[in-house]
Formats: sequence, C-alpha cells, structure tokens
Amino acid sequence: MPQSLAFNYIHVTFSSKNREYHIKNDIKDELFNYLGGICKQLECNPLCVGGHKDHVHVLCLLSKKITLIRLLEEIKKGSSKWIKTKGHAYRNFYWQQGYGAFSVSPVQTDVVVKYIKNQEEHHRKITFQEEYRAFLRKYKVVFDERYVWD
Repeated sequence: MPQSLAFNYIHVTFSSKNREYHIKNDIKDELFNYLGGICKQLECNPLCVGGHKDHVHVLCLLSKKITLIRLLEEIKKGSSKWIKTKGHAYRNFYWQQGYGAFSVSPVQTDVVVKYIKNQEEHHRKITFQEEYRAFLRKYKVVFDERYVWD
C-alpha cells in the first residue's frame, strides 16, 4: 500500500498534581485554547478542550506523525510552562504524571464534545476521581487504585 492512512479520535484526560484546584475561571478559557493550540501545532486537530477545577479533557484526531505519549508530553510540558507565567498563584503548578487516553468512534465524537463542554454541571454531581474510575470501568481497563492517583 503506497499511502499511510490513520483516523484515530482520542479522548485524553489528566489532572493537576494532587488534583489541586488550579484551573480557575480567570485562566481556564485561555488554558483550554492554549492546549488546543499545542494540539494544532502537532497536527492533532482538536475537536474540543475543556475541563474543570482540577483536570482537563482533550478530544482530538491523533496525527499519524506523532505518538500518543509525545502528544501528552508536549501538551503537559508546554501548558505547565505557560500557566506558570500567569501569576504568583501558579508558580508551583504541575500536572499529574499519568493520564487516561481512550479511543472514540467517529460517530460518538458529538457525544464526547457535549460531555466535555458540560464539565461544570457534570462535576456538581461527581468528583474527578469518580469520573476517571467510570472511564476505566467503561473501557475495561485493569488498574490498581494505589497507582492511579500519585
């Protein structure tokens, strides 16, 4: 086959270190735009970026030119450096080391976009930890609770 084709929607989520509430209203929109910009630079077209006080969600089309781990490294590294320029309150900001990445069917992207855009309402009912465990169960990911949150 002379041409390489790939079409993989990825929903990634990760939290701030220790799930601290660093994603405040005064920077969240700018942060989400910044994360989307990093995705665009890496040719990973973002469909939606959002989140809540202690975590973010990114739905993007993973480029065939980049590995998932490199995408996450670039997103976290770039945004962590950027957020530290936003004032004294963010000088000790870090992302949690791990992440969750889940494939999304092209026919389900609208559902995931709606889910990401509705984070504020969603998290009035459940915590990020409960949300993340639900993702792991839905995707049948075997995990050890001791290592998920460090």
